[in-house]
Amino acid sequence: MEFGAEGPGKRSIVMRGISFALVAAVAFGAGLSVGGTGSAAAVASHIPLIGDGLDSTPDQSADLVSFWKAWNALATNYVITHASSSLPTTKERLYGAISGLAASYGDPYTVFFPPKEAKAFSESISGSFAGVGMEIDVKNGVLTVIAPLKGTPAEAAGMKAGDQIIAIDGKSTDGLSTEKAVSMIRGPIGTTVSFTVVRDKKAFDVKVTRDTIQVPETDDGLDKASGVYHIALYEFTSNSADLFDQAFERFKASGSKKLVIDLRGNPGGYLDAAVDIASHFLAKGTTIVTEDFGGKQENNVHTSLGYKDAPAGTKIAVLIDSGSASASEILAGALQDNHAATLIGTKSFGKGSVQTLIDLDGGSLKITVARWITPAGHWIMGNGVTPDITVAYMAPGATTTPKVDPQMARAIKFLTGGAN
Repeated sequence: MEFGAEGPGKRSIVMRGISFALVAAVAFGAGLSVGGTGSAAAVASHIPLIGDGLDSTPDQSADLVSFWKAWNALATNYVITHASSSLPTTKERLYGAISGLAASYGDPYTVFFPPKEAKAFSESISGSFAGVGMEIDVKNGVLTVIAPLKGTPAEAAGMKAGDQIIAIDGKSTDGLSTEKAVSMIRGPIGTTVSFTVVRDKKAFDVKVTRDTIQVPETDDGLDKASGVYHIALYEFTSNSADLFDQAFERFKASGSKKLVIDLRGNPGGYLDAAVDIASHFLAKGTTIVTEDFGGKQENNVHTSLGYKDAPAGTKIAVLIDSGSASASEILAGALQDNHAATLIGTKSFGKGSVQTLIDLDGGSLKITVARWITPAGHWIMGNGVTPDITVAYMAPGATTTPKVDPQMARAIKFLTGGAN
């Protein structure tokens, strides 16, 4: 979560399409930047600014006659049919129109939050609430679990990466944005939330008890039998780079030159952490990821800080799966494209866009303004990162967890000279 020098009180937030969440469900883009080159003002600097910094000049190419006909027809003819219903205020109708406009772009990350939802979203990115401990996103139109985080209620309840959530507390998630799903999942510590999940074409219910989320960020150690050292990263937070540095020093002290970096089930987080970690393996100035603004402004290329302090001759394998997202994909893609590591496992999630959050009339408009591109020019969004060696964790149709981790076993075999 990278706050700019202007501080966290500015109007716009650039949400580095990296998503880190303790879904309590949070599903916010981490590597959050406030102000800086990605701010709303920078993105819109070519248009006249008024008041709140937004352009209100009517688009002369837009014929709004049909809109006003619909507005007036509803105001004239609509009749309440439920005793609990009430007529929307003018402001509520306006918010509904803006929401529909944002939805028309067909991007699940471009949404409008009316004031109440904007407040809830603001609270979600502060992380100051109880949750279930999983990252969620909309994939192929379906609310999907990116990954349950290690040691959380979601993991304990059996939620798995790739699970499709078709209902929350009995209410359908069809057409539901990630942010609205988040607001349904959040709640007081000790209360439960029920998910109707589809896995392997079978639907079933999972109840999860909300709690304060505390997740171990790293785990590392030497496998004495093989001489392979592993460092597992469970998320990318403001502490992750320092924790990785400490684990990396232990790796170097071990004398091993065989390293597994385990990014499985890691939903992402701070961009800076991914850049810092990649810098241990890449020369200074080497491209790690490009923030592509589609020609709206100059691309932002993030490059290695140039630590490049891995022992000479170190061989590296990176484990990824469908729960590896955003910051994990940036790190994995950078090491793969720069030929610094071999990727093993299954295809990653495919989350790689950048959002700007703009205050608008008491609400918040979140707009996708850029996409992440790997050094070799591959779009992460929707495509993910493909491993060099594909190994499934469980065989198709299997219902029990394997006694031996097949992906880790394959990485050890690769690093110790086994066939590719």
